[in-house]
Amino acid sequence: MQLTDQYNRKVNYLRISVTDRCDLRCVYCMKEKMTFLPKKEILTLEEIERLCDNFIELGVKKIRLTGGEPLVRRDVIKLINKLNSKKNKTNLKEITLTTNGTLLEKYARDLKKGGVNRINVSLDTINHKKYKEITKFGNLDKVILGIKEAKKNNIAIKINTVVLKNFNEDELVELIYWTNKLDIDITFIEVMPMADTDTDRFFQFSPLNKIYDKLDINFNFIKTNKNTGGPATYYTSQKLSNKVGFITPLTNNFCANCNRVRISSTGKLYMCLGQNDYVDFREILRKDYSDDYIKEKIMYALKIKPQKHDFLIEENTKPYITRHMNVTGG
Repeated sequence: MQLTDQYNRKVNYLRISVTDRCDLRCVYCMKEKMTFLPKKEILTLEEIERLCDNFIELGVKKIRLTGGEPLVRRDVIKLINKLNSKKNKTNLKEITLTTNGTLLEKYARDLKKGGVNRINVSLDTINHKKYKEITKFGNLDKVILGIKEAKKNNIAIKINTVVLKNFNEDELVELIYWTNKLDIDITFIEVMPMADTDTDRFFQFSPLNKIYDKLDINFNFIKTNKNTGGPATYYTSQKLSNKVGFITPLTNNFCANCNRVRISSTGKLYMCLGQNDYVDFREILRKDYSDDYIKEKIMYALKIKPQKHDFLIEENTKPYITRHMNVTGG
């Protein structure tokens, strides 16, 4: 079976947030003083697995675990192991996750054993002072050790870097060469206007079409056919052995090829990152409705998946999306 929305887009990619908690406070993601949800409102690992099972039966091939920071969720490795046991016996082909890297050194071996062969690491600077500034609590050395440990365990890594005006724009060439030296890919991402974060996104936003033009002078980029199932467009260069990706939700959206939906840690299915509509599965799971009913609700949700997102960044304008990034993990 294949999930298809009203615009005939095939949906085979599920992103699921296993927690709203995080051990960092990146300034574009959440406020420094966050109030997290009571644990009873968060889906149990068994509820997450059951939802995943239903999506897999409907044709989902790729599952990405997100947060918050997924590795702070107690027993998340048990969930990964259970999902891994379904690979090749079902439609599921890949389990991956997005992490800030703070716990990678501890969990890299377990992730590899659990069938995670590829991860994204969110890292916006390799300047120690800037890293502390943007994350509030972060230790850059710990993250770099985690990246090296993941590589040692043969986990492919891609760095995700949010480009922020007057913060890390001057570091991007250095970041490209740094990732190239480590033999890992890097993707630059435009900041997205999601919820209030103590900072006006207008003053953070740096359009990637202009960033690309500046970097292209240095690297003379060549477009590649690389496709990881996500929204990035990848390039290489005769100066590089790695790939450089660009994700442009504002300057050049990729909605026409959207193949994914997202579930929050509370069980809300968001059909689009850039819209507020959702279908709530937590009560369905807790009132013990049948799997057939769950599948019916999933298919209903796909039929109301929006055609595109509505991100807009303007000075002194509150974000249209009211939830913080940690709700759905980007």
